[in-house]
Amino acid sequence: MTGNEIREKFLKYFESKGHTVAASSSLVPHEDPTLLFTNAGMNQFKDVFLGLDRRPYTRAATSQKCVRAGGKHNDLETVGRTARHHTFFEMLGNFSFGDYFKKDAITYAWEFLTEVLGLPEDKLYPTVYKDDDEAFKLWQEVAGVPEGRIVRLGEKDNFWSMGETGPCGPCSEIIYDRGIEFKCYEPECFLGKCDCDRWLEIWNLVFMQYNRDEKGKMTPLPKPSIDTGMGLERITSVIQKVPTNYDTDLLKEIITAVEKMCGQRYPGNEGGFPFRVIADHARACTFLIADGVLPSNEGRGYVLRRILRRAVRLGKSLGINRPFLFELVSVVAKLMGQAYPEVVEKRDYVERVIKIEEERFHETLHDGMKMVEEMVAGIQAAGGAQIGGQEAFVLYDTYGFPLDLTEDIAEENNLTVDRAGFEKAMQEQRDRARAARQDVSMLAGQEIYAEIDRKMGATEFTGYDKTASKVNIIGLIVDNEPVFDATAGQKVELILDQTPFYGETGGQVGDTGCLTKAGTRVLITDTKKAFNGLFIHFGTVEKGTVSFGDFMDAEIDVDRRERIARNHSATHLLHKALKEILGEHVNQAGSLVEPDRLRFDFTHFQPVTAGELKKIEARVNEMIMANLPVKTTVSSLEEARKTGATALFGEKYGDEVRVVKMGDYSTELCGGIHLESTAGAGIFKVLAESGIGAGLRRIEALTGDGVLQYIAEKESVLEEVSAALKTTPHELFRRAEGIVRELKEKEKELETLQAKLAKYESQGIIDGVREIQGVKALSAQVTAQDMDALRNMGDMLRDKLGSGVVVLGAVHEDKVNFVAMVTKDLLDRGLHAGNIIREVAKTAGGGGGGRPDMAQAGGKEPAKITQALDKAYEVIESQIK
Repeated sequence: MTGNEIREKFLKYFESKGHTVAASSSLVPHEDPTLLFTNAGMNQFKDVFLGLDRRPYTRAATSQKCVRAGGKHNDLETVGRTARHHTFFEMLGNFSFGDYFKKDAITYAWEFLTEVLGLPEDKLYPTVYKDDDEAFKLWQEVAGVPEGRIVRLGEKDNFWSMGETGPCGPCSEIIYDRGIEFKCYEPECFLGKCDCDRWLEIWNLVFMQYNRDEKGKMTPLPKPSIDTGMGLERITSVIQKVPTNYDTDLLKEIITAVEKMCGQRYPGNEGGFPFRVIADHARACTFLIADGVLPSNEGRGYVLRRILRRAVRLGKSLGINRPFLFELVSVVAKLMGQAYPEVVEKRDYVERVIKIEEERFHETLHDGMKMVEEMVAGIQAAGGAQIGGQEAFVLYDTYGFPLDLTEDIAEENNLTVDRAGFEKAMQEQRDRARAARQDVSMLAGQEIYAEIDRKMGATEFTGYDKTASKVNIIGLIVDNEPVFDATAGQKVELILDQTPFYGETGGQVGDTGCLTKAGTRVLITDTKKAFNGLFIHFGTVEKGTVSFGDFMDAEIDVDRRERIARNHSATHLLHKALKEILGEHVNQAGSLVEPDRLRFDFTHFQPVTAGELKKIEARVNEMIMANLPVKTTVSSLEEARKTGATALFGEKYGDEVRVVKMGDYSTELCGGIHLESTAGAGIFKVLAESGIGAGLRRIEALTGDGVLQYIAEKESVLEEVSAALKTTPHELFRRAEGIVRELKEKEKELETLQAKLAKYESQGIIDGVREIQGVKALSAQVTAQDMDALRNMGDMLRDKLGSGVVVLGAVHEDKVNFVAMVTKDLLDRGLHAGNIIREVAKTAGGGGGGRPDMAQAGGKEPAKITQALDKAYEVIESQIK
């Protein structure tokens, strides 16, 4: 039985038991700042369990793609060292949302394992929470498991919580006994005491039956639920009777491909570490990039970059000294494309991203080797014996050098590495990352919104067809507390039974406007969608009193809505134009649609050229002038995709979706507000194009009257500049060219004069040379406009000395520049320009470093320049051997 067949059997089995088979969610959690990556099947149902979301079904089954690397759940360093840990894996799961509970969950699990997969009953051992007598009895009654084969374990192993507070409950794990041949050497190698490869956890059944409050008190949930998870790779290794997950058909073909690349045979457990890591990481990189993550220096992108670079480094250890990881994408797509078609659809794009990152990393490794060589030379020249922890961390963080590589280089040079200092720097980085993540607790007001949603249901949105309507206030909130009325001056949040106000989502800002009744007016300043179709209207009572249950007239700001619609429709035209001109690899990565401007983020690997931008802008304007009709329809997600509609990354779609079609040019899934015709946008103008991350670009643009205002402002500036330069707008360019030419000539004259002045000044400075232990040393303050001028003067004085040390400082624009030079004949006497300059600059509130023979630095305290330059003589004397 193949891994693909096991996945299919699981989903079909639970479908036969009344479960809806839900598609795997993205590896990037939707609107959940508490998670770095989707790491369990229940993630996409989290709001359902919390009561913040509803689904049209109460039973579900999924095969969820997961990544555990970074954040709380991090298996990165364990991958390849054990038989069963991965960064990327698939989790099979069945879920009940207040439907069935323990009895059925246990029945289904036992039936699937023993009857569908044919596992021998005597190899299966259930564990239960120590106080869960109900589960203990059910395993005997339902599955016929003898009492002696059911193991009670404590909270650490068999009690699950979503967080410090919220839904929680006991769980029951199903352990498979792989046999005595997998037994470890521990004397107490038996279930419940040992976590070795003999006792393999294959399925975890979570019985979500309590709610834990801030004081730790647990109360029974009104509708207990079920959340289960079974690793596909693990169960496949059991069915296929292989020793590790890496020997299953889910991963073996990737390892075979690596064997061909490096010309070596995979040696299995002993010595096969690099092969296993590369196979695992090839899957993780492929799926993360396909789900929109790109290599970068922060957040998810940083984790992806670490995974990718780790695979490349281990490839080098196998003798693969070229980009190779990108070639494994096609192998992953072949193995997993049937279950996850996105990896086939985006294969070329994923390959390109990985190849570019590999090429960059090879360059980085080369640069890193140069840096570590300079670092070692500096330490040795200064008589040191250790690479500092912070320096080792910089090599790791910036150049991807693992600590063991740095230690190897250090050992070759009779040095050690400050491992404790490295760990401290690593921990500081983890602390910074943890602080950057948002708190797990619910947002203020969400509990109130959830209660209103449970009582009243979703808000009916009428804004596609109407700009005004009669509404009923079904929720009134002031300072995060529900109230019955609010008076003039109070800020309020209102929930209406229906609304013409668009709630901020999909990059489009929310509507503004007003609610009125006799003697009362509420100014609406923003509208947001909370969850589950509930709209929150933020506003201020301008006059009168607004009360719970009031009927009022709601009216949006129509002019503002029209300007938003222009910009939103333009983003669809822009998206299509980018794909046409730059390539199909372009995908939307984010957007902001406001009344005054639009911002569009997209995937692309290099800056968009001026020529390409002109073509893009012209193409969008061509489609505006074509007066294409904008039509919207509602269909199933599957039907919409069959028509070629573009689904946007990061968006969470329901069973029914809204399709926005602009003539035969653009078709996208979108719930936003649009024009009736593309001509309504008037005109489109690109303001700027920039990079916002590795492989991510951003275009900012205007439409309609925004473009007219922009042109008027540009014309005004043109006239002002022309008047200042005493010319006409038509002749402005020629006039500017003439001024630039004159400036260059003056600069040359100034450089000549400065060189003469420096030569004259150096003649006086050279008289201040001191001799320290037979070494000529000169430390002086000079006049220099920039670092280049300072270096030139240093070169001149060093040449005059013939043999010696020169340290110069110059104040320029409230800053201090320093340069230090050591003639090469003195390097073997322990003198190192980088070490000298570091101490000198430190005295003036700065820092820096460089090569043994030449270094430069800056300082922030000009008043201390004299003190710093005097310090130079002390440093020189202390270094001389």
